[in-house]
Amino acid sequence: MATRAGHPTYVLSRWLFLRLLGVVYFVAFVSLALQITGLVGEHGILPATGFLQQAHAAYGSAAYRLFPTVCWLGAGDGMLRALGWGGAALALLLVAGVAQAPVLLLLWLCYLSLAVVGQAFLWFQWDGLLLETGLLAVLYAPTQVGPSLARERAPSAMMRWLVWALVFRLMFLSGITKLVSGDPMWRHLTALDYHFWTQPLPPWPAWYAHWLPEWMHRGMTLAIIAIEVLVPWLIVVPERWAGRGARRAACGLLVFVQLAIALTGNYGFFNLLAIVLCLSLLDDAVLARVLPIRLAAGDPEPRWKQYAIRGLAPLLALLAALAFVREIAQTRNPLLDAVAPLRSVNGYGLFRVMTTERYEIVIEGGADSLHWREYRFRWKPGDPARRPRFMAPHMPRLDWQMWFAALDPEAARDWLVPLLRHLLAGTPEVLTLLGENPFPGGPPRFVRLAYYRYRFSTPTERAVGGAWWQRERVGYLTAPLSLEGSLPPR
Repeated sequence: MATRAGHPTYVLSRWLFLRLLGVVYFVAFVSLALQITGLVGEHGILPATGFLQQAHAAYGSAAYRLFPTVCWLGAGDGMLRALGWGGAALALLLVAGVAQAPVLLLLWLCYLSLAVVGQAFLWFQWDGLLLETGLLAVLYAPTQVGPSLARERAPSAMMRWLVWALVFRLMFLSGITKLVSGDPMWRHLTALDYHFWTQPLPPWPAWYAHWLPEWMHRGMTLAIIAIEVLVPWLIVVPERWAGRGARRAACGLLVFVQLAIALTGNYGFFNLLAIVLCLSLLDDAVLARVLPIRLAAGDPEPRWKQYAIRGLAPLLALLAALAFVREIAQTRNPLLDAVAPLRSVNGYGLFRVMTTERYEIVIEGGADSLHWREYRFRWKPGDPARRPRFMAPHMPRLDWQMWFAALDPEAARDWLVPLLRHLLAGTPEVLTLLGENPFPGGPPRFVRLAYYRYRFSTPTERAVGGAWWQRERVGYLTAPLSLEGSLPPR
């Protein structure tokens, strides 16, 4: 049924939203499961077991509240793999529509558990966005156990509006934080002169986008800011003022921006998740035109679920409002601090301050201190002749962290030094996070960090030499390091 007494319905809309959320969860868990032991496993860069031991030593019993994770029961490779691949299996159950509410709760718990022990490698905005979306979905999902293509329990209007509020907050904050940051690149509409080549992992279309005329960059920047700041207000247009049509328009424009971002950047599963959230704005009448399903609203949710929503929805709305204010005013709030360990009420806003240069850390190894070979990463810029690649929605977390490390090498010392130690030891779990191993016969005796400045090749340079990048060595961040004593102790 597309409408009820002239009002739009959202049974099919929720059906699609939850199944697409299952797809996002599946992508996120599989991507993470392939990397997790190398990142935080027993022989990983930042072992989860050691992290939890240090947390307990520092905070005592309060550590269980500050770092909520089932890995307190065990943080070895077996537990990490079980959470990763178990989460992927649960995501498939969600896609199939089996026991959606309890499955969503388990998915949220598994991802939160991995996010906590993932430390620096799982502190990206889209990790928080997935947790926040997943928590709202627990209450938005129907309580029925078996899947149905004919009838589902009527969705809660309160929870639907909380999902829409998350869409509003995500998109509006992404725009307004650019304006209030004080960065002249956004005020003068010059941000895209730098963005395409200074972003973390640009794919090959970013090269072409970078060399578009400057007037196109200005127009694109103005359009992005306008859409992010103005279009979210269409979500809250009252129904009697053509609110249904306004939300459809908002969905189309916001999805268009996400597709444009995905075409010129690699942001893991962020764009996919953002699009799924935007699609929740569509009502059943629109979706019935493209989906061969006629799903009707059945009985209302049981009373205990209705009471749970009435009790929790106002609290979630208050927390969302406080997070919204905090992100703009840059102030702290004790209530938000109290729920911060759950990572499920967040502020958003990518690239509020633009970087205007690109540096890359290149790891070199050698059997002696005279002859050096580069470690090749699978995704991040390295060889100037290699074409930048797409990898989204996969999220290569070490490659991303290497971008942050190049911005501030000293801040990355806590994980960068262990990475070098594992390369010197030839740890297989860590080597799999990189690309080609230049020392297949055994690890090198020495490693060092070279520091390069990168920029996109000009069209003329690329036509002559074929290289996508130009680079120049700035210097070295370290002298040759070895396990014999030049590396700091564990």
